[in-house]
Amino acid sequence: MTEYNIPIAKTQLTSDEISSVLEPLKSGWLVQGPKVGEFEEKWCQFTNAKHSIAVTSCTSALHLSLEALDFGEGDEAIVPAFTWISTANVVEHLRGKVVFCDIDLNTFNLDVSKIEELITPSTKVIIPVHLFGLPANMEPILSIAKAHNLKVVEDAACGFGSQYRGRHVGLFGDTGCFSFHPRKSITTGEGGMITTENDELAKKLRCLRDHGAELSDLQRHVGPRPYLLADHPLAGYNQRMTDIQGVLGSTQMDRAGKILEERRQLASNYNDAFVTLEWLRTPTPTPDLIHGYQSYPCLFAPQKIDLKSVADINLKRNSWMEKLQSIGISTRPATHAVHMLSYYKNKYGLKPSDYPNSYIANDCSVSFPLYNGMTSSEQNFVIDAISGATF
Repeated sequence: MTEYNIPIAKTQLTSDEISSVLEPLKSGWLVQGPKVGEFEEKWCQFTNAKHSIAVTSCTSALHLSLEALDFGEGDEAIVPAFTWISTANVVEHLRGKVVFCDIDLNTFNLDVSKIEELITPSTKVIIPVHLFGLPANMEPILSIAKAHNLKVVEDAACGFGSQYRGRHVGLFGDTGCFSFHPRKSITTGEGGMITTENDELAKKLRCLRDHGAELSDLQRHVGPRPYLLADHPLAGYNQRMTDIQGVLGSTQMDRAGKILEERRQLASNYNDAFVTLEWLRTPTPTPDLIHGYQSYPCLFAPQKIDLKSVADINLKRNSWMEKLQSIGISTRPATHAVHMLSYYKNKYGLKPSDYPNSYIANDCSVSFPLYNGMTSSEQNFVIDAISGATF
């Protein structure tokens, strides 16, 4: 029986953060209210965003962003082929068409050189993903969008603390969309945030998240005529964050810098330990990028990777992951290639090799444990097991 049981990720909350959820419970105001407002304000302060709008998930944030930008039936969205499935699903939800774009294997982010060839008269939006906390190359993406009059919605689900050329991600496109899932650095269980610099768009997003109401419940209740219901100028959704979630997120933001500092130190320890491993390509941000390290994804390459060798490397990777699991070390593929999943494969008639780098990333990537509260002995055990592997 192994001495360790090291998860791929783990939520660490302080006693103050845990007890903070009692505040809305005691107050009796549980739905979107003052604690959500506090969280939004702290998110603005940390990211330097003009507007932050809390919602139920990053998926909701993406969905509302597209809806607010009038994306609809027949419109096309350019989406990385290697990302979590929700990046593509929101396009389907609005009856649009997903147009996949391959990735750069060095970053796991959109290959910007392939974007323009995918643009058609129906293209309306580009959805770059700051995957695993490494910022996408936003400058050329924005230039392409401007040249073709396209909208940009940043999927910054993993982007807390990530900066592109000195500016926090989520502030470059029309909107930025963040996640507070338990695998993220800041968590509210489920939850999301939308950032935008556009006043009118922010107003529309707040309306859409709240059934299309022109006033929130809190605004109405503290206003001069709480006995009258608000008008609903839009057919919106119920995608509001609760105050129970809001206070949890707000309290964590008080130590946001420390959370990020710890994750970057853990990643630095891995980088230093693995620098001589020729068969493992680690995440390496360039000087103009600050990595948030939502996770630590690597490319497993015990031999030269090409389409002919993927299957063999995948077998070796899976066997190695099984061995690590048996000694108490959890690993995961970095994420999945969406075009290889049944829904998209079948609907669009796609083959894995249609997006070769995404196919390689799907079958040859591996993420190692990284989480706040990871002890030195835990990380050293992981490092020793990886460094001692032979293939």
